[in-house]
Amino acid sequence: QVQLVESGGGLVQAGGSLRLSCAASGRVYGRDAMAWFRQVPGKEREFVSTIDWYGGNVYYADSVKGRFTVSRDNAQNMLFLQMNNLTSDDTGVYYCARSLSSVVSTDSARYRFWGRGTQVTVSA
Repeated sequence: QVQLVESGGGLVQAGGSLRLSCAASGRVYGRDAMAWFRQVPGKEREFVSTIDWYGGNVYYADSVKGRFTVSRDNAQNMLFLQMNNLTSDDTGVYYCARSLSSVVSTDSARYRFWGRGTQVTVSA
């Protein structure tokens, strides 16, 4: 099993920045892809960004391109999401996810392990 714990969420004004972190522990042996998703009440969980083990394959949702940057530190088993120029549309619970595959995907069903999420609230 793999445990994922997100941190770094909070309340920020529109135009501000936050940096989310995700700490992985447990059976983190494989060179697995990881991702960030987000969800607001009443809506389905949506893809935000994904990154492969080497950091060479990185994808973003169109809504966050140019504002968010995903990165990982494999030595520390950490995943990060730098979020800049935040808007109220970015409000939601952000989840860290880890696959059992090295292949990145925007499909939440491809990810086996999930954190409990961290709340991001952007005030207008």
